[in-house]
Amino acid sequence: MACKSGLKLTTVCGVWAMVIAVSAAEMLAGTQAKQAVQADLILVNGRIWTVNPKQPEGSALAVWRDRILAVGSDEQIRSLAGPQTRIIDLEGRRVLPGFYDSHIHLLGAGQILSQVNLKDAADEAEFGRRLQEFDRKLPRDRWLLGGNWDHDRTFGGKLPTAAIVDKYVPDRPVFLRRYDGHMALVNSKVLQMAGITAQTRDPSGGEIFRLPDGRPSGILRDNAMGLVTGVGLIPPPSDEEIVEAVTAALREAARCGVTSVQDMDGSDPATRRKLLGVLQKLHRSGRLTLRIDLRWPLGEWKQLADLGLRDDFGNDWLRLGGLKGFVDGSLGSSTAKMFEPYLHELGNTGVFVTPPDRLREWIVAADRAGLAVCVHAIGDRANAELIDIFAEATKANGPRDRRFRIEHAQHFRPQDFRRCAEWNVIASVQPFHIVDDGRWAEGRIGAKRCASSYALRSFLDAGVKLAFGSDWPVAPLDPLLGLDAAVNRRTLDGKHPEGWFPEQKISVAEAIEAYTLGSAYAAFQEKDRGSLEAGKLADLVVLSQDILDPRNRDVIGQTRVLMTVVGGQVVHDDRK
Repeated sequence: MACKSGLKLTTVCGVWAMVIAVSAAEMLAGTQAKQAVQADLILVNGRIWTVNPKQPEGSALAVWRDRILAVGSDEQIRSLAGPQTRIIDLEGRRVLPGFYDSHIHLLGAGQILSQVNLKDAADEAEFGRRLQEFDRKLPRDRWLLGGNWDHDRTFGGKLPTAAIVDKYVPDRPVFLRRYDGHMALVNSKVLQMAGITAQTRDPSGGEIFRLPDGRPSGILRDNAMGLVTGVGLIPPPSDEEIVEAVTAALREAARCGVTSVQDMDGSDPATRRKLLGVLQKLHRSGRLTLRIDLRWPLGEWKQLADLGLRDDFGNDWLRLGGLKGFVDGSLGSSTAKMFEPYLHELGNTGVFVTPPDRLREWIVAADRAGLAVCVHAIGDRANAELIDIFAEATKANGPRDRRFRIEHAQHFRPQDFRRCAEWNVIASVQPFHIVDDGRWAEGRIGAKRCASSYALRSFLDAGVKLAFGSDWPVAPLDPLLGLDAAVNRRTLDGKHPEGWFPEQKISVAEAIEAYTLGSAYAAFQEKDRGSLEAGKLADLVVLSQDILDPRNRDVIGQTRVLMTVVGGQVVHDDRK
């Protein structure tokens, strides 16, 4: 009964779930156990999609403490009420399991809510105006951070330069990440502070973009960002700033119906330790409204292995969920590793952010230590090489339930879908990238390669398990936008109203499963999360529209989350 506090073993929670399930079965059968347990919360008069093939739908649901007591008809579930039970009439609305985002960056997302946002700046004038407005608000000793800029939208596909930033903010250090996080724009002050000159060599896995005369342009790709971020120039956030950022992120998650996340983080080591401490304090004080699995960097696998950690360390609210590494960069930054060159940068095939030999060494060792491994791979060569490494680790370390994951899994050769299934590799995909990247991807790699990119249908047809997420703050957190992207594939520029490569569309039910049970499975948590069944955690959302109704297929992205319940507690309520 104490699964909510302390670090309890998963098996304890599992036994408790079995007790609830048995009690619920007895109660619905009308046995003498009927009065043994009375529900704390009951939802009636709804359309509940359970993602449980044994009982796909119901109209009512009962919660006892933090778990589901039963799903059934209104009559059955009302029989579980007692004098203190809260009963909510859903008025015919659709209920789904709480959304499980398999890939976010929690701290960075919370921070960017209070940083400059340039993603939708229409042109340079708007870009500069936002910088100047933010510059005026900041204390003079602060760096101007954030960005999320999109050069395809703001600068017609041309990369901005330090000189552009200097026009608007010349005297304060400015570090602005592209919205994919794989490229940064800095002003001349930062280049000077970091000592980046025409003579500075490109670091392994990164590139200093240069002007025709060899001087740095202000663009730093992938590992070249470390010339600024890795040398202590940018002041790290304080504990108070981390609390503020995480609290803002928790509010946004509740609003969007996200009840569980896999946090891929991305902070420096000191900040990551602070973040873990802050999350523990929030949990102990009962202020967590989101279940969080924090991923550690793959290169630091030995820290976790030496502590004896394994895949499932933690409790229902806070876990260390394993390791996350990188193969390559991103398509938008033209650093995703491809077999053939980019069309707009002849000779460029992207970069290996981590050398393959080192990546192989880390993955085999971490897997041997029993740690869960997921790795960022975007380009077709990056994905092919990663599948090879996962296969080698499986052969070297023998059979076990390891659940290797490819994060993003964007660009595949047709033959690699089958290989992904053969080695039981999960595709952890962020479907909003389909409609965002689809605006410009063909200009980077051409239609032929795009035909097997973001290929959700091909994954499912090959037998590959999908886990959906957002990559927030790279993309919006809202899962309904992700579901809409997976189902309809209409690019944000409006140029593909019938869908960009529409043969890769999937059904609404398949998309929901990937955003709930699929993500839970990818984190070894399908026994406790991802579907609405007796004994599972009481995490659910109530929607403004029934997205499973074919008549609403075109308005999935306009649907709102009216209510979010986590552990039987209502953490967001926007019902009128």
